[in-house]
Amino acid sequence: MPILNKDMTLCISLAARPSNIGTRFHNYLYDLLDLNYVYKAFAPADLAQAIMGVRGLPIRGCAVSMPYKEDVIALVDRLDPSAEAIHSVNTIVNDDGVLTAYNTDYLAISRLLRDHHVPASWSVLLRGSGGMAKAVAAALRDAGFTDVTIVARNEAAGRALADLYDFNWQPVQGENTADLLLNVTPLGMTGEHETVQAFTDPAIAAARTVFDVVALPAETPLITAARAAGKPVITGAEVIAIQAEEQFVLYTGVRPTPEQVREASEFSRA
Repeated sequence: MPILNKDMTLCISLAARPSNIGTRFHNYLYDLLDLNYVYKAFAPADLAQAIMGVRGLPIRGCAVSMPYKEDVIALVDRLDPSAEAIHSVNTIVNDDGVLTAYNTDYLAISRLLRDHHVPASWSVLLRGSGGMAKAVAAALRDAGFTDVTIVARNEAAGRALADLYDFNWQPVQGENTADLLLNVTPLGMTGEHETVQAFTDPAIAAARTVFDVVALPAETPLITAARAAGKPVITGAEVIAIQAEEQFVLYTGVRPTPEQVREASEFSRA
């Protein structure tokens, strides 16, 4: 990393529970590509004041994580189609005080479904109804999936998400199974829910692939159980690497090579 200097460009992330993953990923690439940037994670005490700081300092880029992906919309100036279509934000770019919001989660989910050869004919249980769930549901719909059930205890949010994409909704998993199990909740995330498995063992046994967007830890209870059952898995570590790559490009205008992204991803989790 270059020595801190007055011309250095600052990028940040805002999350209720920040991790070092994004910080290490971006700073690794800044160093590797000799860019005069630095990246820092924050847990804002006041979201509106934090966004005012992004605008006023100015901070070039801002990643947005749970639970701010929807609340931040009212605080920006423009919505890129990637964010407007699903009413959820994970990236803000500051151009001379004008804040434009994007969503690179959608791109990451779409690419992973394709790269892991998940057929659109499969049935899906999608657990969650927040901002990230909107990105996932939109990616599923646009990839041609039709047999999708949203599992969400919050009936208003769950039904709204299901109705938006013409999917089904139910409050709990119960005995239901599907070809693809997809967790988009904090269950399994480091913290108060870290020991909770997002889907039951019978559902895992019946599934063909298990996908958990939780990135910290990458080996969540759900992923661990799926590996033990011999099921193919898609992890949150894969999601975060792709969405962070797209953020990096938005912030810097530089596209790292796949090998550089792989190195940065491995470094971020070391």
